Amino acid sequence: MNQTQMMASYKSTFETEPTHLFFAPGRINLIGEHTDYNGGHVFPAAITFGTYVLMRLRDDDLVRFYSANFSEAGVIERRLDDLAFRPEDDWTNYPKAMLHLLNERTGRIDRGLDLWFFGNIPNGAGLSSSASIELATAFGLNTIYGLGLNPLDLVKLGQRAENEYIGVNSGIMDQFAIGMGKRGHAMLLDCDTLDCEYAPVDLDGVSIVIMNTNKRRELADSKYNERRSECETALARLQTTLSIQSLGELTPETFEAAASVIEDDVLVMRARHAVYENARTLEALVALKENRLADFGQLMNDSHVSLRDEYEVTGIELDTLVEAAWANGAIGARMTGAGFGGCAIALVRDADIESFQQAVRDKYTREVGYAPTFYVASIGAGAHELQLETKEEV
Repeated sequence: MNQTQMMASYKSTFETEPTHLFFAPGRINLIGEHTDYNGGHVFPAAITFGTYVLMRLRDDDLVRFYSANFSEAGVIERRLDDLAFRPEDDWTNYPKAMLHLLNERTGRIDRGLDLWFFGNIPNGAGLSSSASIELATAFGLNTIYGLGLNPLDLVKLGQRAENEYIGVNSGIMDQFAIGMGKRGHAMLLDCDTLDCEYAPVDLDGVSIVIMNTNKRRELADSKYNERRSECETALARLQTTLSIQSLGELTPETFEAAASVIEDDVLVMRARHAVYENARTLEALVALKENRLADFGQLMNDSHVSLRDEYEVTGIELDTLVEAAWANGAIGARMTGAGFGGCAIALVRDADIESFQQAVRDKYTREVGYAPTFYVASIGAGAHELQLETKEEV
């Protein structure tokens, strides 16, 4: 859908013209999986898929929501004094959360508005469509009401929307990557301190291929909580001899020297992944700064092996995808996200993308029984306003 089509849909839906257009991307995490809650680093990047929102202020207190992705739901209407979470409001709870929190923060949302959404993030791909909706809305509301908040304020409110309003106990990585993303750069982020260092990702002649297993992630939440608990137990045992607050404080060497105190092989594996994965993430920053893409790809491969063997969160679908990618010319490939389904990512030379996808699709379909889906992504900018006269394809 291009901007002309979006504008036409807005006009037919609300019988008026929009005054502003905003975009917030989705995100991928290049490396650094299951490190955030262990006091380590993550290495996300904004992508060029995302969420568009057209807006116009009203002269009353009515807020009207419409999504071209859920057109069957029609226009959903709420008053400014009626923005509480409702399960039946489905996707609109995300923009409602931002309206509620921004008004609570500033007290300056005193007029309603008409909001029209369109997203081209693939459904179920684990690319953080909810945070994309939150940040597109937040950046738009900040501008249209003249609230004067900085991007980091909006990022933090996006996380609060998930935690307090939606009720999902997620970290800040998704909102941070989406709100603070920089075109052509990944970011090394400490999720505890929010210290962030940008690294150029020079992918000249190479693309990021997102490979969706198309498997529902039924186990992800329960196993996530289990892994988190296992790491907390391992940390507590290490703290009997080491003065540390998190696994992320350990180097591989200091971990190996103290690992015997954990006295449980499974817990040692879980903690080892967290420690070594954090080290790989720090190495990845240096590799990209020095434009050593092959070394970065090897770190991706090592990350997947650790997630498969030490953390045990992959499964046959993700392993089949990644191993097929390794066998068919990927510079590097790994699962991304919580695991047990969702997506893997691969760095693939542009000239090989078509043959790569066909070979991986054939192997996956043969071994798993149904086909994966592929998306070629670029690293894009964080949330921002677009000029309405732009005619770019989206």
